[in-house]
Amino acid sequence: MPTVARSLDDALAAIPDGCVLAVPRESSGVAMAATRALIRRGIKRLTLVALPTSSLQADLLIGAGCVETLETSAVSLGEFGAAPRFTAAILKGSIRMKDATCPALHAAFQASEKGVPFMPLRGLIGSDVLKNRPDWKVVDNPFGDDDPIVLLPAIRPDVALFHAPMADHEGNVWVGRQRELVTMAHAAEKTIVTVETLHDGNLLEDKTLAAGTLPGFYVDTVAVVERGCWPLPLPEYYAWDVEHLKEYVALAATDEGFEKYLDKYVHERRAA
Repeated sequence: MPTVARSLDDALAAIPDGCVLAVPRESSGVAMAATRALIRRGIKRLTLVALPTSSLQADLLIGAGCVETLETSAVSLGEFGAAPRFTAAILKGSIRMKDATCPALHAAFQASEKGVPFMPLRGLIGSDVLKNRPDWKVVDNPFGDDDPIVLLPAIRPDVALFHAPMADHEGNVWVGRQRELVTMAHAAEKTIVTVETLHDGNLLEDKTLAAGTLPGFYVDTVAVVERGCWPLPLPEYYAWDVEHLKEYVALAATDEGFEKYLDKYVHERRAA
């Protein structure tokens, strides 16, 4: 049965060094408070899989030296520009990059969700992405002539980590329309969720909320962390903190500025 953790650090204890960690796109419920806690703990050698993209979360983890391998289709701060620490790491070759596409990542997670070793996918043949992914195999369609198709190995994360609006005391988590969070939880060995609040009653017994609820048997640990996505948005609850992200981009442009950001907002050694 899922547990409601006494603290955020207790909830994150199941994420060790070397973990294959799955996280969602920047607008689906990113566990940013948990990300800062992992950085404070000094986590290392993560294989970070962002389904299918990432922004500040990946940039912070990479800049803090937590990531060994990154698999995603994009890391960008969108209207705020390029992700500075990701860009620096790629230019220096300090992380291993496994380029992917959005459909490929979804398909690979769905393979694990369905308990199969791979998933076929069209649309990759002839692309430069395919040239750089020797683990993606092009085979002949056994049911057709001259019909090549790509096989993608299943992605089975050790832990899926995300933030959601609420959970109940049974560990059921309401994700609403963010269905990729369900896919992540189905695919992962363990799922850790931070939430804004605990709901009184059983979410699965509420006719209005049940359809948007991830059942608790897919969840290992829940931790209550108000505004756990900040400075990223939680859809329909709060928006991007635009001024904060502008400050991040300005500081993270240099190694020294990034360290100042960590001191101020992650390690909380705030200047007077």
